[in-house]
This record gives sequence, structure tokens and C-alpha cells, in this order.
Amino acid sequence: MREPRSTDIQTPNRHTHSKGLSIGSIGALGAVVIGVSTIAPAYTLSGALGPTASAVGDHLPAVLIVGFIPMLLVALGYRQLNRAMPDAGTTFTWASKAFGPWIGWMGSWGLLAATILVLSNLAGIAVDFFYLAISQITGVDSIAELTRNVPINVITCVIFMAAAAYVSYRGMETTKTVQYVLVSFQVLVLLWFAVAAFRQVSAGSAFDATAFSWEWFNPFGIESFSAFSAGIALSVFIYWGWDVVLTMNEESRGTTTTPGRAAILTILVVVSLYTIVTLGALTFAGVSDGEFGLGNPDIQENVFAALAGPVMGPMAILMSLAVLSSSAASLQSTMISPARTMLAMGHYGALNRKYAQVSPRYQTPAYATVVAVVIASVFYVVMRIISENVLWDTITTLGMMVCFYYGITALACVWYFRGEATASAGDFFNKLLAPLVGGILLLIFFFQTIWDSMDPDYGSGSEIGGVGLVFILGMLVFSLGIAAMFWQHHKRPEFFRRRFETTEFPTL
Repeated sequence: MREPRSTDIQTPNRHTHSKGLSIGSIGALGAVVIGVSTIAPAYTLSGALGPTASAVGDHLPAVLIVGFIPMLLVALGYRQLNRAMPDAGTTFTWASKAFGPWIGWMGSWGLLAATILVLSNLAGIAVDFFYLAISQITGVDSIAELTRNVPINVITCVIFMAAAAYVSYRGMETTKTVQYVLVSFQVLVLLWFAVAAFRQVSAGSAFDATAFSWEWFNPFGIESFSAFSAGIALSVFIYWGWDVVLTMNEESRGTTTTPGRAAILTILVVVSLYTIVTLGALTFAGVSDGEFGLGNPDIQENVFAALAGPVMGPMAILMSLAVLSSSAASLQSTMISPARTMLAMGHYGALNRKYAQVSPRYQTPAYATVVAVVIASVFYVVMRIISENVLWDTITTLGMMVCFYYGITALACVWYFRGEATASAGDFFNKLLAPLVGGILLLIFFFQTIWDSMDPDYGSGSEIGGVGLVFILGMLVFSLGIAAMFWQHHKRPEFFRRRFETTEFPTL
């Protein structure tokens, strides 16, 4: 896939309000690389493979495929919205346009909450693998335990976040340079892991060699809908992040076409990689609660930390470096989305105008980037002190947030194009059927997750007053969003009185 030439750059769509971002600085290949980076395959599989296996057992491949389907359907809706309205605000702008400012504001809150949660997780797992890698390189086992020292963990985490914010602040050219290296490395190591696992299975030296079965791809074999929903919520998490390529639409070469195409390519690349690696891990380790089994709760927070040695032998250090580079790369690229969402909210008057500030030198959302990293850092520090199970529970809460704002955006596509969706078979599928089915599925998973997460046994098993911590975290996040929205309504009532159905978006 070539990077489009400067002659491919399109004039921004008339619906786009220029926000001072660097126009034409990212092409299709660069967008796909950044999309894969944000999804962070090595990091997400390490953190989510175990919890998903505990929910659905050896039907992991089925959940991966089923979780991929609503993502693809929603991506088709995103592509149509981007063609009509290429705007860095994405969910915020599109939901406001379709449903009005109140739903648009809450949709954007779901996106912002999801990114803040994942930034915290990315930084946390980067710290784990940073000290693990140093321990493996030096041969000093005690270094790996430094991650459990709360002050050291927190300080290292904040340093990682600050470094990632600095790269993001420097603009798309710096971001692309970093991401090409880090993404290529982690993908190669993941493929190496899968091949090594298959070789050990064929050689009879695997931990719990499990014969391949097509039944693994049967979603109807999962024991209950609750287990299925929990698995889907986690699989949504491992695909989440592809929409970052849409938030770069105002900076893309071909603002109305490149982002949508890159989003779909990103999802296809990732589902292929996930399927290969998951089959390798499943055939090698099985889903038992044995020492290296995917069902072992002691290894589920960082599966690759446990499996890399048995699978890759002395080259296990490469997996530690891959997860480290994956989380560090995603930590940086993930900042693109919340910064540009807050930029758009400031631009249209939903937040303080400070959020609309753009660095004159780097043409990036200066103030919004700083705010995003500060909030994520504070959240991580608080959660790291309060809960030892922060990784697992925030991952599950993150899935809840993603289902919410993806669902809202998909239905915004249906409502916005309702008058033209029957013009042709293609329009019917892309503007109505695909986003409608995808949006409804994700909202069903959203409500099912809310219900199930009330159980104290859900997630890590942490609870407060007999109620699951995942549910409490989710409701706390939504309550904060509603409170923040009403506060902004008090401070900026003119935004909430506007009608966004007009041809042009109103701005201050």
C-alpha cells in the first residue's frame, strides 16, 4: 500500500471547520500503522487473552470473530459519516449533528472516558514489562518485582505518560516515525510467538497440547449468554482503537476517503493477527487452570509474561520488549483521539475555548493533549493505590464505555442518513443496515455488561458493599460525565441551545 502523493490531497469538505491542524500530513499507510498501534496487539492480547478465556473457555476464536463483526459494521457507518462530515470531533460532532448536543456530549464523554481508562492501563502494563525486560537482560530477578513497589511504579508510569504526550505534541511526522518502528517490531514478535507455539505442539513439547477443533469457532457452544456477553465486551476492548484514524481526518490526505478506508483495513489486519496468535496460545497452553493454562487466574493479567518463556525459550526477552513497545506506542498514539475530541468540543463551544488551542509550530491540540495526560496520570495514581486489581477491572469497564460510544455513533449514522438510505442497495447496506445492526449489538452488550457487572464475582472479584467493582467504576464514570455535562450547560448554555441539523456546524 503506497502513501498517497501530495497531489492526492483533497480540499477539506465544506462541512469541516478548520481547527488549525496540519492538513495532509498522514496518508493511508501511516493511518493504518497508527490504527494498529492504538489497538496495540501485543499489549491487548497480553491483558485480555486470559480474562476472555476464563469467560468463554476454548471458544476464544469464536468470540474474536463475533467481536470483529460489530466492529466492521460500525466502521462502515463511520466511513459514511466521515465522507459527509470529515471532522476531528467524530463521535461528538456526528452524534450532535444527528441527535442534538446532549447526546453528542455524552457520546464524546464515553470516548474520552474510554481513552483515559486505556491510557492508564497502557502505562501500567508498560511499567510491568519495562522492569521485566530489565530483569531478563540483567539476570536479576528482583528487578521485575519493582513494579509492585507503588511509589516506583507510579513515578515510572508518569514518566512514560509524559514522554508519550511529548511525542504526540510534536505532531504527526514524529508520531509516524516512532510508530513505524514500534508496530513492525511487535507484529513480527507476535508472529514469531505463534509459529514457535505451533512448532512445540507438533513436536509434542507443549504445556497442554490441545488439538485444533472447528468447534472453537462456534459461538453457540458458549455455555451462557452472560459468558458470551462478557467475552464480547472483552473482545470489543481488544479491537478498540481503530477509530483513531477517523479523528485524524482533518490531517489526512484525502479527508473524505482515506480515514474510512484505513479504518476497515486496520480492523482486517488486526483480526487476522489475533486469530493466528490466539490459535497458537490455545493449542500450546489450553484453557485449564494449570501453571501455564489460559484459565489460570495467576497469569491472566499478563499472559505473555508467563507463556513467552515456555514458548520462545531464551528469546522470551523479545516478547517482553514487544509488549513494552506495544504499550508505549499505543500510549502515544491513543492520545491522538481524546486530544482531538476535546479540541473539537472547545472549537464548537462545548468546552472552554482553551481546548481549541493549537500549537502554532507543530499544529497539534496543545492544551487538550496536556489535559489528557494529566487526567490519565491522576486516574492511574488513584486507582493503583486503591485497587490491586486495577488492570482487570478497568479493562472490563473500558469495554463498557466503548460499546456505549460506538453504539451511539453507529445509530447516528442511521439517523443522519435516514432520508437517503434507500437510494440504492449500497446505500441501504452501508448507511442503514450495517451501522444499525452493529450499533444495536454493541448497545445490547453494553446493557448486558452493566447487569452482569453488579455481581461481585465479575471481573477481578473486587467489590464494595456487595456490588462488583466493575459496575461501580462504570456508574461512577457515567455519573461524572452527566455532572460534567450539566456543569458545562450552566457555564455554556448557548451550546446546548443550538440546532446541529443545519448544513454547517455552528462554532464560536
